[in-house]
Amino acid sequence: MPPSFSSSLPTTALSLACGCARAHARLLLPPPLSRRLFPPPSPLRRLPLLRRGIMASAARPRRALEELEWDSSFIRELPGDPRSDAVPREVLHACYTKVSPSAPVDNPKLVAWSQSVADILDLDHKEFERPDFPQLFSGASPLVGSSPYAQCYGGHQFGAWAGQLGDGRAITLGEVVNSQGERWELQLKGCGKTPYSRFSDGLAVLRSSIREFLCSEAMHGLGIPTTRALCLVETGKSVVRDMFYDGNSKEEPGAIVCRVSPSFLRFGSYQIHASRDKEDLEIVRHLADYTIRHHYPHLENIKKSEGLSFEAALGDSPAIDLTSNKYAAWAVEVAERTAYLIARWQGVGFTHGVLNTDNMSALGLTIDYGPFGFLDAFDPSYTPNTTDLPGKRYCFANQPDVGLWNIAQFTAPLTSAKLISKDEADYVMERYVTKFMDEYQSIMTRKIGLTKYNKQLIGKLLNNLVVDKVDYTNFFRLLSNVKADRDIPEKDLLVPLKAALLDIGKERKEAWISWVQTYIEELVSSGVPDEERKTAMNSVNPKYILRNYLCQTAIDTAERGDYDEVRQLLKIIEHPYDEQPGMEKYARLPPAWAYRPGVCMLSCSS
Repeated sequence: MPPSFSSSLPTTALSLACGCARAHARLLLPPPLSRRLFPPPSPLRRLPLLRRGIMASAARPRRALEELEWDSSFIRELPGDPRSDAVPREVLHACYTKVSPSAPVDNPKLVAWSQSVADILDLDHKEFERPDFPQLFSGASPLVGSSPYAQCYGGHQFGAWAGQLGDGRAITLGEVVNSQGERWELQLKGCGKTPYSRFSDGLAVLRSSIREFLCSEAMHGLGIPTTRALCLVETGKSVVRDMFYDGNSKEEPGAIVCRVSPSFLRFGSYQIHASRDKEDLEIVRHLADYTIRHHYPHLENIKKSEGLSFEAALGDSPAIDLTSNKYAAWAVEVAERTAYLIARWQGVGFTHGVLNTDNMSALGLTIDYGPFGFLDAFDPSYTPNTTDLPGKRYCFANQPDVGLWNIAQFTAPLTSAKLISKDEADYVMERYVTKFMDEYQSIMTRKIGLTKYNKQLIGKLLNNLVVDKVDYTNFFRLLSNVKADRDIPEKDLLVPLKAALLDIGKERKEAWISWVQTYIEELVSSGVPDEERKTAMNSVNPKYILRNYLCQTAIDTAERGDYDEVRQLLKIIEHPYDEQPGMEKYARLPPAWAYRPGVCMLSCSS
């Protein structure tokens, strides 16, 4: 078992602010790397950027499937399993196993596909009309040029080391190199057994596949780093699942999602090799080198002259110069990307539900959509995962702390392989804390339309939202309608928020009036014109999110053979910040039926 921290977590995310032993005021740092890699969107430039993107897309080549340029750097550059069968077993001294899709298929059908992901791959949209397209993307027929494999990795699950896990129902087809020289891995999820399937059948059902397909694209629409989804295919065969693990199994439609990402490497990809014999520590180094070479190339040969002069004075320890150790610089960037990602989740009210280390991307992407959920009524203790209910380890409020704990598990194999020192590992975690606090404060400041962070105002607002169980998304969208006008009569102060502040009594009404009055004072002081502020706020506060009940409605119709609702919902979530006249029903509060198990909360079962 690899070195790890205690599985317990701090009780609140506020512990991040004081959880590090060393004051970051002593750190001499350049602008965080992830700020350059994932800059916050500029609300006033959003439309021109989109137009330029459309123009650039139109100028790119349109390729048939047979014309895609495939590569296999992962299997070419890293050690593999000498066996290629799918018999469940311990796979030693290897990063992958070559294995082909094997899901049973009978007249598969294309449920939905993403135009923007097709454009990333330079794939001609007419290819999705091909009669054999569902065969190809169900794995029933091989794609020309692909070299399928399943990745080996381990992980901590709910705080406990679980040993080897791996791609138990996902098979990567290979890497497609587009006309821009970008590498994109294509992976079929739910396409059959691999050596990592353990006791599973390696298959997936339509309901979970719809959720993963839609949420991958919804997160991208929100501007949050994520793996993507090219298409969703129904296999035409049934899969038996026990959704609540209560002994009531039933047949469900089978399905396969084609996921797309620069890489599907996870924290657990490094952990598994550090947990084994000493000779496997060299694999940790090989895998780290591969990751840096292909996904962090700017760190391959870093020099002080390149403006990456990281130095930190850590108490009595010698100063750390990250320009002398690419692995430490890489670990810092992974931590910053992860902190940025989780801060963005908190900003839109997204709860992942299963933040095990095997579900943490080494590229700082949202990965593995299982029992996720977006906040409806604001509840920091909300978890969408029935398996997580006893301890709520992965509830909304705990996500920042879980991220820090997971970063500690990520640095452990790097320390074991002597790629980074203990001081460097400690510094990595400090950078996570600093980055998260900076990003979270920036996000919350922009959400309420101010020009500087006001801890007391935001803290009181979040407390009010909890007490009155206010819908998180709708409230912040409505907040942009408040005017910076001290002369608004007290009886009219809550009018812009009326649709969100439902059924509040006199005492709570007074509390909200008091908060709005303080808020208006801050707006007046900022001097930003109302319309300019409204535009900026609406660019960070979505009108449409992928609420669980919307997913369930799409699932119900798709299971009856009607895919129109899946496709309609896809169009809406691709542009969540736009008003989209006529689509207002998709921004409504959940109906009463949405709170039943299987809709508002789900298990890890697929």
